[in-house]
Amino acid sequence: MALSLSSGVRVPYCSPSCFWKPNGKSCNAPAKVSCAAHNDNKNPLVGIGIGVVTAWVMGLTALDADATRIQYYATVGEPLCEFNYVKSGLGYCDIVEGVGDDAPLGELINVHYTARFADGIVFDSSYKRARPLTMRIGVGKVIRGLDQGILGGEGVPPMRIGGKRKLRIPPHLAYGPEPAGCFSGDCNIPGNATLLYDINFVGIYSGNRSK
Repeated sequence: MALSLSSGVRVPYCSPSCFWKPNGKSCNAPAKVSCAAHNDNKNPLVGIGIGVVTAWVMGLTALDADATRIQYYATVGEPLCEFNYVKSGLGYCDIVEGVGDDAPLGELINVHYTARFADGIVFDSSYKRARPLTMRIGVGKVIRGLDQGILGGEGVPPMRIGGKRKLRIPPHLAYGPEPAGCFSGDCNIPGNATLLYDINFVGIYSGNRSK
């Protein structure tokens, strides 16, 4: 393997127990060049270039690890539970009921969520952005299934701070027959999609105006 640097110099890879093989033969072949023989290159850019490449690769490895951890939280759901269905068609079940205040009508709250299609494929998640979503609840700023599923009503108890809830939202409480999440002709959510949400009610947004 060789690293090709901008200077045009090709630097062979040599391991302590083996030699560079210009003839493609095994390490025990007579024609072999030791690593030391190729470290006499007088071009200082070679050493600098290798150091830069090494640091860049190590940096990417760390970033990839962080991205993998974030992706893990985005795609691993809460434990399964049996949905309770109310008259509107919304299904809900509580993983953790929470012990804080109820979700307040018309106020901003912070939630973490993972959104999936009915087949379990993730199409959006606040965990990928590594921060909760701030949303105004109960006034039509989000889809009806989220308003009812978090604020409560019509047989659904309100979520409380610290609570974790699964929602199964039928199309008429989601985006209906029209595709959604469209950009440049590509739509993230097809029409008539049933959506599954894992909701974690983190807390009430601190920036709400005091009454």
